[in-house]
Amino acid sequence: MTTAPRPAPVPTEATQAFWDATAQGVLLVQRCSACRRTQSIPRPFCRHCGAESPSWERSAGLGSIYTFTVNHRAANAHMADQLPYVVAVVQLDEGARLMANIVGTPPEAVRIGDRVRVRFLPLSETLSLPQFEPMGSP
Repeated sequence: MTTAPRPAPVPTEATQAFWDATAQGVLLVQRCSACRRTQSIPRPFCRHCGAESPSWERSAGLGSIYTFTVNHRAANAHMADQLPYVVAVVQLDEGARLMANIVGTPPEAVRIGDRVRVRFLPLSETLSLPQFEPMGSP
């Protein structure tokens, strides 16, 4: 068993608000004030219509698995202890898609369309990683 730390995201000016919210157990998405569409990869503009300065909106943290893969080879030393693990694209109820691990269920039980909810894995006092678990989990 390795004690390698999990690699952490490095916040940027565009993503800082997102990561600050995760430390508080809150999932944010950006919503464009012009076209009203959401986006999950923070940008200073709307990827749909190009309008500047989308606003942050709290997500309910609920969604469905859009697609997924089961990893049998670790992407880093920390994840070697987690094999096999699921990486999925989750379609949030607000419309944005977010890539994250699916936890709390065996990889063979994961299905496209499964309803999931966010939970946060603390990485430090200032950063938590959004992950998703099946809705039936405690």
